[in-house]
Amino acid sequence: MKINFFCPRWGFENIPWEKFLADVRVEEYAGVEWFPYSRKEDHQQVITLLLQHELQFCIVMSVAEQHNEFKNYLRALRDRLFSLATIDNGRLRPLHISAQTGREFFTEQQIEDCLACCDEVSNETGIPIYQETHRNKWTYAAHLVHPFLENHPQLMLTLDISHWFCVSESYLKDQPAAVQKAIEHTRHVHARVGHTEGPQVLEPAAPEYSQALEAHVEVWDTWVHSRIQAGDTQCTITPEFGPPPYMVFANREGSPQQEQWRLNKWMKSLFEKRYHGDLNKSA
Repeated sequence: MKINFFCPRWGFENIPWEKFLADVRVEEYAGVEWFPYSRKEDHQQVITLLLQHELQFCIVMSVAEQHNEFKNYLRALRDRLFSLATIDNGRLRPLHISAQTGREFFTEQQIEDCLACCDEVSNETGIPIYQETHRNKWTYAAHLVHPFLENHPQLMLTLDISHWFCVSESYLKDQPAAVQKAIEHTRHVHARVGHTEGPQVLEPAAPEYSQALEAHVEVWDTWVHSRIQAGDTQCTITPEFGPPPYMVFANREGSPQQEQWRLNKWMKSLFEKRYHGDLNKSA
């Protein structure tokens, strides 16, 4: 099995695409993770550059605007998903969309309606839509997502376990069934090391965060090995350490962008070294 790594555009929005993609190629990423709706830019020009650099892309989306009525939110969700799922214009399609869907206060029926909307768009466009585990969204906690996974075998996740550790103020050792079920439904991973009081540690290599790193690695180990056992030939991971305010920049050297790039390079290297032997055995 091959791990394809995707570089987040998040945090590097002000770097010209040509330079950004050249750097992405140097670091041997397979592609980029992009949020096309958040800035005014020529999407087709970006896709042309991706093709020139022989890179793929996946999308992160949310509906950040506030809507007084749920029906308006649902309409906005559907419109945005359709827009992003068809952004390829027949030349380069997104591999998948990681949807930050709903809000933490949505009712069960509203969540069901959101999931039905995602299924509709995915079935019509052929683009997989994964629910991203994220604070502030309906997927904010392991115990809430678990029953939906039980009831929806087709529901797939982009798993960022750092959010769940932060929300529960624990490493979820008392919720193994929920974590295992989430791993089984995960098709993409956002790899950031968080801790029980926040979604991102200061420095993942620091000894004081060894417990946090171990907790994340345990989840990633289980997921990678489950994908190998399932017979997958490829899987996708986005090293996703973020910029300020996720990043505490005090007393760091260089710029926030340089630090974010370094942290994600460290994260990518961790996966490459850790799973090299297992992936070769599965080839």
